[in-house]
Amino acid sequence: MADKPEVLEAVLKEIVDLENIPIEEVFENLRCSREGLTSEAAQERLAIFGHNRLEEKRESKFLKFLGFMWNPLSWVMEAAAIMAIALANGGGKPPDWQDFVGIITLLLINSTISFIEENNAGNAAAALMARLAPKAKVLRDGRWSEEDAAVLVPGDIISIKLGDIIPADARLLEGDPLKIDQSALTGESLPVTKGPGDGIYSGSTCKQGEIEAVVIATGVHTFFGKAAHLVDTTNQVGHFQKVLTAIGNFCICSIAVGMIIEIIVMYPIQDRDYRPGIDNLLVLLIGGIPIAMPTVLSVTMAIGSHRLSQQGAITKRMTAIEEMAGMDVLCSDKTGTLTLNKLTVDKNLIEVFAKGVDPDTVVLMAARASRIENQDAIDTAIVGMLADPKEARAGIQEVHFLPFNPTDKRTALTYIDSEGKMHRVSKGAPEQILNLARNKSEIERRVHAVIDKFAERGLRSLAVAYQEVPDGRKESAGGPWQFIGLMPLFDPPRHDSAETIRRALNLGVNVKMITGDQLAIGKETGRRLGMGTNMYPSSALLGQNKDESIAALPIDELIEKADGFAGVFPGISSYYFFL
Repeated sequence: MADKPEVLEAVLKEIVDLENIPIEEVFENLRCSREGLTSEAAQERLAIFGHNRLEEKRESKFLKFLGFMWNPLSWVMEAAAIMAIALANGGGKPPDWQDFVGIITLLLINSTISFIEENNAGNAAAALMARLAPKAKVLRDGRWSEEDAAVLVPGDIISIKLGDIIPADARLLEGDPLKIDQSALTGESLPVTKGPGDGIYSGSTCKQGEIEAVVIATGVHTFFGKAAHLVDTTNQVGHFQKVLTAIGNFCICSIAVGMIIEIIVMYPIQDRDYRPGIDNLLVLLIGGIPIAMPTVLSVTMAIGSHRLSQQGAITKRMTAIEEMAGMDVLCSDKTGTLTLNKLTVDKNLIEVFAKGVDPDTVVLMAARASRIENQDAIDTAIVGMLADPKEARAGIQEVHFLPFNPTDKRTALTYIDSEGKMHRVSKGAPEQILNLARNKSEIERRVHAVIDKFAERGLRSLAVAYQEVPDGRKESAGGPWQFIGLMPLFDPPRHDSAETIRRALNLGVNVKMITGDQLAIGKETGRRLGMGTNMYPSSALLGQNKDESIAALPIDELIEKADGFAGVFPGISSYYFFL
């Protein structure tokens, strides 16, 4: 039975509800099942919901080119060109096209440079967007097939596995939990665990696991699409355009006054001979405007755009270069911009809880409890602390590896050393590792104190434990576990971030951090970069903060005084930073 368009359109308007209701109600609302859609139903829905991609504003390249000739300075130049044509044919003199050709050449040079640079930037941005989930594995007509992600519709059943970019907003079905990297949306350095029934967002990446999901939103209706639309709707006129417009308007008014004086005063004196009058008007037009200024500005900004492109920066509008140079407040993302988006261990802060063990041994044991291949972010950080990644398995024989799972919240490796003895090491959530320790009651208070100390500085804690397996069987529970140590995990700043911020501050630019990560992590990053720790949660922007001293401040004053905001998701709280 075909779906009624009005029913599906009603679901589209209430798409947010599909993120919170039970999964069975999702199927009921979307008029679909776990067996997927038929090709016919998918086509009907595609006509209603549209393609699963962001809306592209297509415009004629010719009209875009002409648009660079539509501004006050260009109007005066175009008027001068028309008068030059009139002077080239009249007064009994041979045609003289030099003025006309010169003016038109300057106009074309200016427009051509601006058009080429902005067109190249637009093509580069489009190429980056094209990399987002181009394909998806979808269940149609009872068969799994690989389709373009653009044809996905709400109600489709898709398969997600390690390395896949999530092609649309979806709800997970039955299966083992996934680890999802959604740092592009939230700024979280660590992947988050998503289980059956949880929602996942378009543009995030699957880092571990494999599961099926039902699509609940596509295209501009996804979380990513709404954020992109929010940015796209902020098309305020920049400072550079305002200055050029003001200059152009001033020139037009000055020239208009001069022309009126020329017509009123000089015209009767010249015995009503129009040719000298037009000569004078042309002189006023050309002399009254900085005729080469648009071309000089375009060439200068084109050089700047080219130099920025060599450093990997895309300048979609050349006028943004001047606007960036004239800014006094810079709002910067944290993860991957100020930081490396790569976890690391601060060895100097490692807390040791076992006698005869040093921080290097704690790192080695944690590395042994990590995967050497197909690593997650934590495994990569810990193994990367070794001088050579091969040290993690050097001199031992791996017997069994226990991967991370949401229940145990730890990994473990059972191995045999060079003397033939069996051992086991484990790393994971401190509370889970602490529950394994034989002396939990003795060290519990100290462990929690260290965890709190790390948390105050925005550091995540990772615990390491060790045990012997006397009977030499991997199934054996082994001897008592020994709590070895706590390791602090942190996303370190880029090597050049602190210097860049220092230079910006010296130039009078106030740098503010905007991150989706936790407040404590934002403060620690700000402390390390020297940009201040006066940061607030995004809820303060919405008047939801319980701190009365913050709530009493006007929003504009709060933003001006803050060094940054944490917990900012693409949505209403980030709206203030796009204005």
